[in-house]
Amino acid sequence: MRDQYLVAMGLGAAAALALTALPSAAQSGKPHAQITITNQRSVPLNSFEIATAGEQSRLVAKLAKPLAPGKSVALKLNKPQGCNYFVLAKFGDDSESDSDSMDLCRDRVIRLTE
Repeated sequence: MRDQYLVAMGLGAAAALALTALPSAAQSGKPHAQITITNQRSVPLNSFEIATAGEQSRLVAKLAKPLAPGKSVALKLNKPQGCNYFVLAKFGDDSESDSDSMDLCRDRVIRLTE
């Protein structure tokens, strides 16, 4: 399943996009029940998925509808396991960004930037 999330990114898209996370004040060995996604890009966030890491990944959160520039949304995590997750974001300008080592035990807010 993880293979379907992998995305080949061109150098331009990789340089233009960044997935950044803000550390949480409380650091524990268990992921937060929900994660806040903030779209700080100038284009809509059309798709956002969080999946468990590893060979048998499982989707734990998904954006229900596109997120406008400058807006935020909270996503509830469905039966999270462990701390490291794969994150995939797709935007209105056909660019994509991914991270296969997002620590959701430490990070509660994910900011998507240019």
